[in-house]
This record gives sequence, structure tokens and C-alpha cells, in this order.
Amino acid sequence: MIKGPFFLGVDGGGTGCRARIEDASGRVLGQGLAGPATTRLGIEKAWAEIITASTGALEEAGLGQPDLEHVRAGMALAGLGRKGALEALSNCPHEFAEVVFVNDGLGACLGAHSGQDGAIVIAGTGSVGIGIVGSQELRVGGYGFPISDEGSGAFLGLNTVRAALRAHDGREESTALLAEVMKKFGDDPMEVVRWMDQASATDYAAFAPAVLRHAEQGDPAARQTVQAAAGEIDTLVRALLAQGAPRISLLGGLASPLEPWLAHDVRRRLKPADGDAVSGAILLARRTGDKLETM
Repeated sequence: MIKGPFFLGVDGGGTGCRARIEDASGRVLGQGLAGPATTRLGIEKAWAEIITASTGALEEAGLGQPDLEHVRAGMALAGLGRKGALEALSNCPHEFAEVVFVNDGLGACLGAHSGQDGAIVIAGTGSVGIGIVGSQELRVGGYGFPISDEGSGAFLGLNTVRAALRAHDGREESTALLAEVMKKFGDDPMEVVRWMDQASATDYAAFAPAVLRHAEQGDPAARQTVQAAAGEIDTLVRALLAQGAPRISLLGGLASPLEPWLAHDVRRRLKPADGDAVSGAILLARRTGDKLETM
């Protein structure tokens, strides 16, 4: 049996689940991967993927079932705020010494600033601003597409499809981007309507790479849409700064593409993230362990 204590961090999101285990000195012992672990897929499904990823990390670390009583786990999960989710997860059977849960955004914020005060803006399929200042948790936006998630990939797609329809009608000038979008629908606006009836935020966000590509090539419609998205991210950052966040990291799949489009004052306030949501989950597990040892 390998000597503990050990700290397991899990990041369970809508696209996959990652786990990492470290020893008391912070040395990485093992990592594991599994499928989506958001609670939106159901508690049983989410927990099964969490266990799969955790087991992979434990096996890579050379740890077995007898070692679990020395493992403290932190789990940063998407959809934790859904009604009854935390209670249901807390009742899932396990043999860890301790398990503590936090939503994935807060876990990412903890990891980004090594547990210190700070905030993050996530720009991916959706968008949200999350921060920690003292004992206060900050949240700006992120209420879901289409009513929120401004500056996100879905935002880029929605505005582009709207502009493509306007250009098709002659209400604004067509561009290479807008023509490309309409071509996907056979230049038939009613095909766009049919698609819209079933389209998700992810479907809209699928247009984001084309929008960014055309923006770099100087397409005026693409540039206008990207600049609008960057303006929304600027607003999220400034709102978090106004609420006392001393530092902010920009995360997500659109972080790098959008950063050059941000206002100069916003770009100056951004800092690279120290770590990810798994790092935040491990930090949470360590803090829990410290509290238990001092009791």
C-alpha cells in the first residue's frame, strides 16, 4: 500500500470527465478520462462517468481499493446547481475518505488563481463570468442561450444567421460569410426556419469557426459580429472588476481567438490561468483535508 494522503480532482462537464490524483507534495500520480458527466444527463450517468475517470487515475497511480480511505476527492461538476443534484450526488456510494462538490465554473476559478481571490470569464459555446472575492461568490451572465451567453460561440452563430437572412432579403449587403451560410441551407430561408426549430446552442456555435476565419480575412459582416462578441466579453470583465475581482483570466475555446479583439484596457487586466478546473477541485480536496485535520 502506497502511503497517503492523496488528493483526487475531477472535472465533469458536458463533453467529458477528467480526473487527476496527486500526493501530499503535489506530485501528479495518475490521470483518467471518461465521457460527459454533467448532471443534465442524470445523476446515475454522471456518477458512473466520474467513477470511470477516477478509477483510471487511481489505477495509473498504482492505487487500489484499500487505498481509497486515504483519498480525499474534490469534484467540479457542470449542472450542480440543478434542483436536488447536490443532495443526490452526496448520497452516491463511495469509499473515499471525503468527497466535496462544487460547480465546474467555481472549480475553474479556484484553479485559475490557485485559490486566491480572482475571477474568470469563460467564452466557449456559452459564456459566463465567475469570481471569488473574500467569502463572496460573483456571477455575471451565463443564464443560457438564447436569453444570455453573450459573446459566446452560440452568440456568434445566432448573429451570423440573422445577418445572412437579412442579406438574403436585401436588407443589408451580402458578404462572403453570409453567402456561405445561406449556401448551407440551399439559399432557402425556410430551410433556415426548419433548422432553427431544432437547433441547440451547440448547433449555432458550429458557425463560430467560419465567422472567425472570415473576420481574419476582412469580411465586414464577420468583423462586425466578432467585434460585437468581443464587446460583450469586455462587459463581463468590467462587471467583475467593478465588483472587486483583483485579477481575471479568460478561458474557453474562444478565449484565444477573441482576445485580440478585446478593448486595450480589458486585455491589460487579463492574466494567464495558473491551473484548470481539476486543479481547483484538488485544491478544494486539500482544503477539506486541512479542516478535518484541525478539528
